Amino acid sequence: MIQRVHLKELISFKNVALDFEDSLIVITGPSGAGKSILMGAILGCFGYNQPSYAALCELSLSPPESLFHDAYVFEDDIILKSIKKDKLRFFLNDQLISKRGLQELFENHVRYLSVRDKSTISSQNLLNILDDSIMQEDHLYGNLLAGYREKYARYILLQEQLEAIEQKEQNANELLEFAKFEVEKIESINPKIGEDEELLKIKSRLSQLDKIKDTLGSLEGLFELESKVHELHRLLDKDATYFADAFDQLRANIEDATSLQEELGELDIEQILDRIEKLSSLKNRYGSLEQTLEHLHKKKEEIETFVHIKSDKEQLNKEIALLRDSLQDEAQKISQTRQSKAKDIEKILGGYLERLKLHHATFLFACDALGESGIDTLDLSLGSSKIETLSGGEFNRLKIALLASASGKQGDRGVLILDEIDANVSGDESIAIAQMLKQLSKDYQIFAISHQPHLSSKADQHLLVTKQGSQSEVKILSGNERITEIARIIDGKEPTSEALEFAKKILG
Repeated sequence: MIQRVHLKELISFKNVALDFEDSLIVITGPSGAGKSILMGAILGCFGYNQPSYAALCELSLSPPESLFHDAYVFEDDIILKSIKKDKLRFFLNDQLISKRGLQELFENHVRYLSVRDKSTISSQNLLNILDDSIMQEDHLYGNLLAGYREKYARYILLQEQLEAIEQKEQNANELLEFAKFEVEKIESINPKIGEDEELLKIKSRLSQLDKIKDTLGSLEGLFELESKVHELHRLLDKDATYFADAFDQLRANIEDATSLQEELGELDIEQILDRIEKLSSLKNRYGSLEQTLEHLHKKKEEIETFVHIKSDKEQLNKEIALLRDSLQDEAQKISQTRQSKAKDIEKILGGYLERLKLHHATFLFACDALGESGIDTLDLSLGSSKIETLSGGEFNRLKIALLASASGKQGDRGVLILDEIDANVSGDESIAIAQMLKQLSKDYQIFAISHQPHLSSKADQHLLVTKQGSQSEVKILSGNERITEIARIIDGKEPTSEALEFAKKILG
């Protein structure tokens, strides 16, 4: 229930602060005064798309018992805010929330019905009304419906998996051949981690082979001088150990160089260069030898997956077929229950329709493909008239009758916002609508914009919206103010004494 609203800078409204009653609230006033703008700001706070928003709209409301959200705890009153500055932002108890989040949170608790809204009479909504009514008396039906929807969600998931496999299968042959080509190419080269670096070192040494040969040739006869060096040190009585060690080390180095020369001489230079080129081609394509081997592993897995696509598809098709048969059986049971109970619901609905001066309603069932709600599509006829042929006034009264037939079943008091629901009706029909909304206000907090005296007279709280120049104002009426406003609705700006008397009479 909305307890309070505070608005700032809403087009023609500068500042609005109102406390609401938990009942039937009727908003009246001359055309163009700003009634729809006022209600639009409130709707906008719940995430409804509106053409204009206030600079600040703050709502205080008591949360329904069934209101739930993972990110919020609803123990005390809720404060909703929409703030429009550089951009539009929404807040729930001072926490930022998206418009989509607001819509999802309050979609079952705040309902808006306008003259142009036809969603109330959609097939899905009619099915929901029928299902809710059946579940009030038959809890097993509720279990059947919940089990069907859970199974249907699984069915849709499997269908999506099958579509993905079939899409993959379309390209499987081409992908499979290419994957095999890559695997064969990499395995034919058979790279080893670090092999490329070793080969580059060998290539570098091979480039020095001729220099090694020349250098070794120029050192021939070097050791013939060793004895003379030792003789010189002996004659000078000097220690020749340093030179002895140096000649030993030089002798060892020359032996190593000779061995390297022999080793390199045995290598096939062309084979090494060819191997380096093949490894380089892999590195250029895949990044490194490590990445090449990772790619090889991935392609082998893909080939294995392609091999199993056919068997996976067959298995999935079998599971889908079994699930479809089970869903068809359960959908048939759901449909049979709906059709058997529809007559009882028609009687309940018929009572409301009769009070609203409308013909008896008949549910029209048609069979459709499997869907989240079964195989049924549902329509309504009033007497011999289809819904699409109803006048605006008839359509609005039908929506009220459907609301009335479903009222008291949702458990929580919801909020109904009605925009000129009593437009385009006769006097008797206007009276019937007013009486029905008064009854509905036991189960809903109702905000109704009206240009009719009968609904205004039934209000538990009567708001008047007026406009002077470019400035709009709203006030709560009481006593003689209500008489004057209802008389204005009846007879215009300067009501006659007869209009005033009639206003007193319908106010009781």
